[in-house]
Formats: sequence, C-alpha cells, structure tokens
Amino acid sequence: MKEAIFAYIDRAGETAVELETELCRRPAVSPASGGSGEFDKAEYLEGWLKGRDFSCERIDIKDERAKGGVRPNLIVSIGGAVSGENTGRGGESCLWIMSHLDVVPPGELSLWESDPWTVVRRDDGPLGPRLIGRGVEDNQQGLVSSLIAALALRETGAAPASPVKLLFCADEECGSAYGIDAILKQRPGLFGKNDLVLIPDGGDSRGETIEIAEKNLLWIEFTTRGKQAHGSRPDLGANAHLAGAELAVRLHGELSSRFNARNSLFEPDYSTFQPTKKTANVPNINTIPGEDVFCMDMRILPQYPITSVLAEIGRIKGEVEAKHKVSISYAAPQRVESKATPADSPLVAMLSRAVKAVYGVDTRPVGIGGGTVGAFLRNEGIHCAVWSRMDDTAHQPNEYAVLANILGDAKVMASLMVEEP
Repeated sequence: MKEAIFAYIDRAGETAVELETELCRRPAVSPASGGSGEFDKAEYLEGWLKGRDFSCERIDIKDERAKGGVRPNLIVSIGGAVSGENTGRGGESCLWIMSHLDVVPPGELSLWESDPWTVVRRDDGPLGPRLIGRGVEDNQQGLVSSLIAALALRETGAAPASPVKLLFCADEECGSAYGIDAILKQRPGLFGKNDLVLIPDGGDSRGETIEIAEKNLLWIEFTTRGKQAHGSRPDLGANAHLAGAELAVRLHGELSSRFNARNSLFEPDYSTFQPTKKTANVPNINTIPGEDVFCMDMRILPQYPITSVLAEIGRIKGEVEAKHKVSISYAAPQRVESKATPADSPLVAMLSRAVKAVYGVDTRPVGIGGGTVGAFLRNEGIHCAVWSRMDDTAHQPNEYAVLANILGDAKVMASLMVEEP
C-alpha cells in the first residue's frame, strides 16, 4: 500500500505547484504587520477541501482589524470525526499535522527578482525545480505537503492507522493570539493527551534535525522617561536616551553572565539577550531626550524560568532609574516558555523511521532559539516535533521551496499516517 501512496505523490507535482501558486497570490499578512489577515487564503483553501469531499471545520477568532472581522483556522479530518474532543481516549492517539496560514510581509521589494505574490518556477536547483514567492516555504511547503499526503491516502484507498487531522492556523508569525493560543482556550478538549503533533515549520536541507525543544522567548519594550532639556544644559534635564542605553548594555552583559548555562541541544548553546529595535526620540541633535524607547529579544535556555529573568531585569532597572533620576516601564509583546518533547517520544521514533525510509538520512533531536506553535501544545503535555526538509529561506527576499522537498515531505507525512504509533 505504501508503494501505491508514494507513486501517487510522485505524480502530484502539478498539484503542488497549483496549490502553492493559488495560496501565494492571496497574501495572508497579519493586521499587526499591515495586512488584512488570512481570510482570502482560508476561503480558497476551504473551498478546495470541500470540493474534494474532505471533512473540514473552521474556527474563526474575532479580530476587527482583519478582513471579515475574523482570523480563520481550519481543521481537516482524515479518519474519525471532525472534532478532536474524542481522540486520545482508551490509549488511542490522533496524529496532527499542523501548519500556519499567515506569512510575513515581503520586505524591501527591490531585493526581489520577481513579484513576491506570484509564484515563479525555476528549474535551476540541485534537487530540481524551485518555487519562488513569499510564503512558499514558510509555511506553505508544510501545508501543501500535508494536503498531498491526505490526497494520496484518499485516492489510493489507504486507511490511516489512527485518526489524522490537519490543522491550518492563523497568526503564527505574530504570536498566535488569534491562532493556536485562542483555539486551546476556546476548545480545551480538542487535543487528547496521547495525541502526537508534527509541525512542518522548520528544518534543514537534508532533513536531519527534529526539533523537540525551544528556548523560552521574551520580547520586551522598555520606555524610559526623564526630563527634556537643551543639549548645552544636561544638568537641567534627565537624559532618557543615556539611561536607556546604559540599561541595554547592562542587561546584555549582566543577564548573559547570570544565566550562563550551556546546552548542546541548542545552537547557539547559551541564552541570548539582544538589544534590537530602537524608536526615534527627539528629531534634532541639540536636545536632551525626555523619553526613549528600545526593545530586546531574549532567547533563554528552558532551565531558566522567565520569572527569574524578570527579577534580574527589575533589579538592574531600579539601579539605572536611581542613577539617572528617570522612570522606566516595560511591556512584553511576547512571553512564551515551554517544556521539551522527550527525545524517546513515539512521535520522534516514528518520524525518524519515516525520514530514513524516504530520504535515507539519520535524524537527531535539536532545540531551537526561534519560537513555534509547538510551545503552546507542549505546555499542555502534548508531544510535538518540528521537522521539514527545507533550505530555510523563510522571511528572506526570493524565498523559495524545492518541489522535491514538498513531495518528499508528503511521503514522510503519509508514512506517519499509516504507521501504528
């Protein structure tokens, strides 16, 4: 049966190109990034699924900023009911393949060799054709691979070994407040404790790495308020920029020294505390700023709770405030920490076997500094693995997906669907 499934996938190249093309031409950029959301993309995808008699459920999360006033999420069932509330009972597990609908903006258009929203096929890659366009790899490669795997089972008459569900989420690129985070809150019984979740949203060009852990993620925006004054009379003011700069330097140095453990699962193998975005303060050179804003991106080894990092930030902040006679407040646009998936999870073992059979490579577990939707599920005790075979061109100009990887990953997913956990 697996031979028939693989043969179907080998013939599905044009289907993959068609899906990538249609999905790409419907930009799904978050309102937070200046877009209108995932509505058009979800509408197309829902129609495509229903036209092929797939059982499909839509979960709309309200967002007045977005087209249609909602952020759509889709669940496709392959064996079993649409709703997942009954999975995971009596030892039965459901296999989920979870990708996201939203994409990031194209960035500087002059860096693109073609229209970011029009897929261009180039037959110049070492593995064959590449499809170029915004979102074709992140995360449409995983999404399209899962659809082709589902089609292969449908068209060959193969039955999944256990219920299989495809989940296409909104808002992954901007924190998942309208995606998996909202879904888990609104539908707390959707996932069973024995369920296994593959997230094809990261990987390497050989397919060797299986991500089972993430660093804790903390984004902070600091606002320093002092007293504006003339540049010639700093004694009459309180320089918010100077205080903010000292805070950034101290946080970078002292947090790195305090939380200094190493973990070879990750690359880099240490916690990082990086000053990043800096907003404009005064428009002229000869004014002491009375307000200053900067941001930091912190990726913290999971052994360190975010609360312990915040305690150190509070100490350092207080010392800078006293020294410079300013007040400093902060907000955390993202704060995510998660448990790791055990390296001996059945999902990791199944995935390793499937990757070996399809691509002929041995896998290894890794941790990453980036955040994925897996963090939300791991905190619920659900085993997740992030895997795909990709060149990792996400968020770059001229982003591309290799057609051979789309089809190869579909074979890996189909293998998981028919294998007993």
